[in-house]
Amino acid sequence: MADWNRRAVLKRGGALAAAGSILPSLAGCGILGHPLLAADSQPNGYPTVEALRFFARDLASRTDGRLNVQVYPSETLGSQNDSMELAQFGGVDFIRLNMAPLNVLVPETSVPALPFLFRSIQHMRTVMDGRIGREILDALAGYGLIGLAFYDSGARSIYTVDRPIHTPSDMRGLKIRVQTSDLFVAMIEAMGGNATPMAYGEVYQGLVQGVIDGAENNFPSYESSRHFEPAPVYSLTRHVMAPEVFAMSLRSWNKLSSIDQAHVRASAQASVPVMRKLWDDQVATSRNILDKAGVQIFADIDRPAFAARMEPVWDRFADQPRLRQMVEDIRASGPFEENDDD
Repeated sequence: MADWNRRAVLKRGGALAAAGSILPSLAGCGILGHPLLAADSQPNGYPTVEALRFFARDLASRTDGRLNVQVYPSETLGSQNDSMELAQFGGVDFIRLNMAPLNVLVPETSVPALPFLFRSIQHMRTVMDGRIGREILDALAGYGLIGLAFYDSGARSIYTVDRPIHTPSDMRGLKIRVQTSDLFVAMIEAMGGNATPMAYGEVYQGLVQGVIDGAENNFPSYESSRHFEPAPVYSLTRHVMAPEVFAMSLRSWNKLSSIDQAHVRASAQASVPVMRKLWDDQVATSRNILDKAGVQIFADIDRPAFAARMEPVWDRFADQPRLRQMVEDIRASGPFEENDDD
């Protein structure tokens, strides 16, 4: 990449300003002699960011410093959608994404995001480390990305202002905030609640003002956002355990030798257990903070009753035979017991 083009990417901040002039210039940019750029939306210290930094150190070691990766956290290179577009054009070399921005482009990525599909975090990790996970990562190549590995995003559960959730009947009448996603809207409606799409930054005030009755997220996000202050009731529905994706730009990948491609894959895989250990530690820390803050955490959830309502959601979002086969293969895998490992 010409120096001025790489500077343009780095200066662009959180918006694809002047995309019409910047993005075409990224196609065909080289990477030799320049640091590789890795983008993450999370802040310094977050498990995915620190896993990317481990990846960068490991890759530099394997290549004697020939491949030098610089990690840019906190949406420095733009939102997840922005960085995904830049990666497709070769302007960003590595990205860490949650599944949502990929669902529209890559149907296979919708499968691990289906509600009540995985029985535990270990079930999810085993599946995503195996054949099905590899098929999903391989599917990204048709959309300008090379899937390298899956990172954890924990288990998402419902939290509310004053009502624990044990069964679908407890969801009746509750306005539950969801991210802007047809899948999440359909999931909450199937669970018995009223889905309310809302920007993440508006959730705290929405809970305080009674605009919404609750929301859903994993323990670290629930704790770090301080949402537990207006909504101190957390019910371990663990309805979604979708992992996140670590990927490389296909344009950047094609500029590497086969030996360096193998090094990239090896370093990416080496970063996975590092990320998972950091994530598990963060979950434990967040739960400890929540316990001390007096948050009520309910584990007696009738997950089979909720799962029984998901068939129409699975049919809608896994609407192709190959996707449905993935769902059935995941459901048949095991044995894995239900548990509350988040």
